Amino acid sequence: MAAQSFDDRDGWIWMDGEFIPHRDARVHLLTHAMHYASAVFEGERAYDGVIFKSREHSERLHTSAKLLGFKLPYAAEEIDRAKAELVSRQKTPNCYLRAIAWRGSEQMGVSAKRDDVHVAIASWLWGDYFADKMKGVRLMIAPWRRPAPDTAPIASKAAGLYMICTLSRHAATDAGFDDAMMMDWRGQIAEGTGANIFFVKDGVLHTPYPDCFLNGITRQTVIGLAKARGIEVVERAIWPSELASFSEVFLTGSAAEITPVREIAGLPFKPAAMTEMLLNDFSALTRRKNAA
Repeated sequence: MAAQSFDDRDGWIWMDGEFIPHRDARVHLLTHAMHYASAVFEGERAYDGVIFKSREHSERLHTSAKLLGFKLPYAAEEIDRAKAELVSRQKTPNCYLRAIAWRGSEQMGVSAKRDDVHVAIASWLWGDYFADKMKGVRLMIAPWRRPAPDTAPIASKAAGLYMICTLSRHAATDAGFDDAMMMDWRGQIAEGTGANIFFVKDGVLHTPYPDCFLNGITRQTVIGLAKARGIEVVERAIWPSELASFSEVFLTGSAAEITPVREIAGLPFKPAAMTEMLLNDFSALTRRKNAA
């Protein structure tokens, strides 16, 4: 049975300040964002009716837009309220949310200063990002690399920056893997196609320094959980030649949450004590009413 199309669903979408039926959410063909990738977005999860780190996500949406040269017409507080009401209207206390902002269709061409800025929020039920994630996912090395910070607005969660992620993910699944691990322009390990990455060695947690990719909100949360446990966290340059020295690997992200890795390009890893502990701590945190 084919999966249900995302444009043909019941429910509501918040769009430019009002709730409209899901199927009525439309943008014009000549929307600037469709042609020139002038869009930014957020991926978030609600747990038991509470959106995890809602304000941080709304503020990052504003920051992402600013880095692309436009300003959102709604304050972070308004976006927070809209997200919370959407979860309530949809009657889905455990769901994924996608807030997106984009330049409209008033002007066509590379320049877009006269385009209006639009904002919308959708939500849907989304379980584990990877099937059977607890047994660990398999990663290949991505054919594309994260760009240098002077070649793209790497601190923005910009739609255009995900083009190489889509290409890398497709290459991975075509080759029989679950996802791909991306290098940066220097050849250092960067992240997955949609998630940050952590490594365990001798009881210490290692993760690439986010100088060419997003410093994820879940990434920051996991670092905080690890430090609260007294675990040393080292943010540093990590080279592919070091992979064999690590005992555990996991991915982090709003969609991926904490996902163990069992293989990277033929090298085996076994999810063990640290991954399990942090996964349990993260699960406990997201279920607390004060986690928003």
